[in-house]
Amino acid sequence: MKILVTGSGGLIGSEVASYFAAKGHQVHGVDNNMRADFFGPQGDTTWRQKQLAEKHPTFKAHKLDIRDRQAVLKCLEELRPEAIVHTAAQPSHDLAASRPFDDFDVNAVGTLNMLEAARRYAPKAPFAHMSTNKVYGDAPNEIKLKELAKRWDYDDPAYERGIAEDFRIDRSKHSIFGASKVAGDVMVQEYGRYFGMYTCCLRGGCLTGPNHSGVELHGFLSYLMKVNVTGGVYKVFGYKGKQVRDNIHSHDVAMFIERFIEKPRSAEVYNLGGGRGNACSILEAFELAQAATGKKMNYEYVEKNREGDHICYISNLDKMRAHYPGWDITVPLNGIFEQIAAAWKERSAK
Repeated sequence: MKILVTGSGGLIGSEVASYFAAKGHQVHGVDNNMRADFFGPQGDTTWRQKQLAEKHPTFKAHKLDIRDRQAVLKCLEELRPEAIVHTAAQPSHDLAASRPFDDFDVNAVGTLNMLEAARRYAPKAPFAHMSTNKVYGDAPNEIKLKELAKRWDYDDPAYERGIAEDFRIDRSKHSIFGASKVAGDVMVQEYGRYFGMYTCCLRGGCLTGPNHSGVELHGFLSYLMKVNVTGGVYKVFGYKGKQVRDNIHSHDVAMFIERFIEKPRSAEVYNLGGGRGNACSILEAFELAQAATGKKMNYEYVEKNREGDHICYISNLDKMRAHYPGWDITVPLNGIFEQIAAAWKERSAK
């Protein structure tokens, strides 16, 4: 199978590219290392692109800016892929506020460019889009919460298993990033419904893994572990450090995308996270980090929380498991911490 992966130098894009290339599929990776422009040298992903090319003979890299409409159309016309995995994005809340044009052009316009090119030249190709749980804005903060010793949790039985896909996406503060991702998310759904294409939006929780180039503005666990391994100071922004995220390993994301490509559906949305089993607060993450490295976390507390930030977010995975019963979480939370710790130790030693 010929698969096109955008953002192939990023965490999910590179994981997907590696996953399918290892199975012998022809993988075309699209990336222009925009992450280095967004986050500086520490966000550079060329190391991962080089790694993919060296390891997988069926992987081919293409330098392409998804904002360039004509270039995207030409690429799809030439390649005519049998499946498309769209992971390219501007991923930071804070950066979006200072660079709103770049944020919208990448997340919304870039997604539209990919969709229209796919409709013209690969209309039968399953189109998996990496959306985000930030499409729900800060509406999850309206759920009744209870404060525990080290975390916030839902105090409403309706959300015991987490937030499902029917949760509202409007009438809340999203951050500029969240709003641009809503635009892309809705367009992906619309191309499925209006044109009958096989599309899905994967509303990711905290996507993570050892290949993440985590930075302070994006990449929760990767950046946290980087600080722990290298001996820096981690900043906690508000909510007493008890804010909760559910974490999913990039390998489990790639496995779900494979299931979708095998049995595609039209205009679907899925809350793709680690679920309750892989959820932790920042304070709990500090303990897990120490268990993985033997080093205590150095941190400082900032009273002001990030705009539009979730106090507690846990993905309800019931719909994913019902539609694709062969899929489930395979990498537990402690395993994620151990893998990321090992990766940062290796990188910092170079």
